[in-house]
Amino acid sequence: MQNATVVSIIDDDQTVRQAIQRLMRSRGLAAQTFASAEEFLGSPFMRQTACLITDVQMPGMSGIELQAVMQKQGPRLPMIFLTAFPDERVEARALDAGALGFLIKPFDAKDLINLVEAALRDGGGH
Repeated sequence: MQNATVVSIIDDDQTVRQAIQRLMRSRGLAAQTFASAEEFLGSPFMRQTACLITDVQMPGMSGIELQAVMQKQGPRLPMIFLTAFPDERVEARALDAGALGFLIKPFDAKDLINLVEAALRDGGGH
């Protein structure tokens, strides 16, 4: 598991998932998409993930709930949150729990790339 090289993207909006996947691939990164947190948790890609990009509000498990699950059962992954509904309390909670970033949709692609590159550089995928 030392070579975790996949950027996993979780968003209930297929258009967002595909756009971020294309962005990651344009940077030479492997990217896998999931429509829900539950789908990600049940996937074989969980252990290969070096960085996790997730929407905050989704049907079923939210991104914040996923973060709590990941902290309890691991692996500890750098997480970047995306939201169309900014809420300072939610953002503070995510960042206090170790999130690498919190971007508001629509976000600048460069900001997302910078966060992902920081996650990968700083040894994501423990």
